[in-house]
Amino acid sequence: MGRSLNLEGKVAMVTGASSGLGMQFAKVLAQAGAKVVLASRRVERLKELRAEIESQGGAAHVVPLDVTDYDSIRAGVAHAETEAGAIDILINNSGVSTQQKLVDVTPQDFDYVVDTNTRGAFFVAQEVAKRMIRRSKGDPQRQHRIINVASVAGQRAISMLGVYCVSKAAVIHMTRSMALEWGRYNINVNALCPGYIDTEINHDHWQTEAGRKLIQMLPRQRVGEPGDLDGLILLLASDDSRFINGSIMTIDDGLAVG
Repeated sequence: MGRSLNLEGKVAMVTGASSGLGMQFAKVLAQAGAKVVLASRRVERLKELRAEIESQGGAAHVVPLDVTDYDSIRAGVAHAETEAGAIDILINNSGVSTQQKLVDVTPQDFDYVVDTNTRGAFFVAQEVAKRMIRRSKGDPQRQHRIINVASVAGQRAISMLGVYCVSKAAVIHMTRSMALEWGRYNINVNALCPGYIDTEINHDHWQTEAGRKLIQMLPRQRVGEPGDLDGLILLLASDDSRFINGSIMTIDDGLAVG
């Protein structure tokens, strides 16, 4: 007998939802029945995504959010719960990168990456978790999910992406710490570590000589598509993942073992 993952009645907040993986995560969660809160700085892009989701029968809300601004995080999470209801699922997805040799990294470069990928991810999760913990004390059976989007770059060193690797390695260990402290409140915290995925941000790169050369070095000479992560994100967001906590899920077509 077949089984489908149904998120009816759940509220899912997705940061970095205005493009790339965040946009795909929002769509697939809405298709599974979740009410989705779309959060990022690019509000107009979020409004377009909301219209697309609603045109397909889904429910979505738009919330301005800058993960590098602590006050914006607190206001954004409060706004999300006012608009959509208590958050059951957080997809902690905002991320940026720079590309240069380590000796060329400036303090501004370092802060740009770490403030978004590590500090921002931490305080978004913290703000959402505070609310989840309060609810859990009144309803111990209620299930909550936090999915931190890390990267295979947090598991292995990649040339020219040193600071990005550092920031995502921190997200991986942050995930384990959160799972340890918050698991008692029925908050399952796990991390996704995608490999190379073709998105609008990097799409043109794969057509260049350097991009084609990189593809030839991958285990199966191909990059992934955002939809390749759909099954895992749905599982981790659902109540069926109740025994998965503190796990680091690598989804990279075999890159990390090569």
